[in-house]
Amino acid sequence: MVVASFWSDHRNLITAVITLVAAFLLAQIVDRAIQHRGSKLAGVIPGQLSPTASTRLRLVRRLVYVAIIVIGVMLALVQFPSAKRVATGVLASSAVLGIVVGFAARQTLANAIAGLLLAITQPIRIGDLVTFEGESGVVEDVRLTYTYIRADDGRRIIIPNERLAQNTVENHTIVDPRVRVETSVWIPREIDALRALAALRADGDVDVSIAEIDKDAVRLLAGTWARDSSERGAIAAGLRASCLERLRSAGLSSVGAE
Repeated sequence: MVVASFWSDHRNLITAVITLVAAFLLAQIVDRAIQHRGSKLAGVIPGQLSPTASTRLRLVRRLVYVAIIVIGVMLALVQFPSAKRVATGVLASSAVLGIVVGFAARQTLANAIAGLLLAITQPIRIGDLVTFEGESGVVEDVRLTYTYIRADDGRRIIIPNERLAQNTVENHTIVDPRVRVETSVWIPREIDALRALAALRADGDVDVSIAEIDKDAVRLLAGTWARDSSERGAIAAGLRASCLERLRSAGLSSVGAE
């Protein structure tokens, strides 16, 4: 009798809680299933999933997860008569409410729509090396409303998707995963620049040119290629060190590299 009375008094609340818990569990199960499917595909196909597939897979996972949670919350709310009455009133004034909500959430909706467009058109992908408004880094994650970029110094640059969709983004690896690595070597004007060029060109994997001449110094530009963006930092550091070493070995020690 006590159990029946408790159930009768709190039936709506209990049903709503069970619905929310079931929606959360279902969202977790579906998310893990999609993730497992992606991992399985990566195991079947040689190498990892392509940046394009990886970016779209993350977007699909988040869309499905959010959709299940939203449906669960709606089903939980309709268990209460008061929520049903509110929903009826909302539907009756949906046009006005749509205008108000749309205006209030314009920025969020714009970012979400831009996120969908970025995932579909793929101007940037997870793992790409990009430059946006003077900041360079590797795309770490593309979410519904924001994109996360990891800079060389470890900083996370978080950019609203609407800005990415509206402005020019320089993608260094969208066609070729290789990344150009360059370093500048400054030598005083009294040092023979042609000797310095010959010394640096002794390494066949490095191309060197005279990039700039001013009244006090000459800037030499040494460049090579990294197989992907993850190797860029180490190769750049090694290139600077090797340039200094070759110039010192050639007797041209009064130099600087950057």
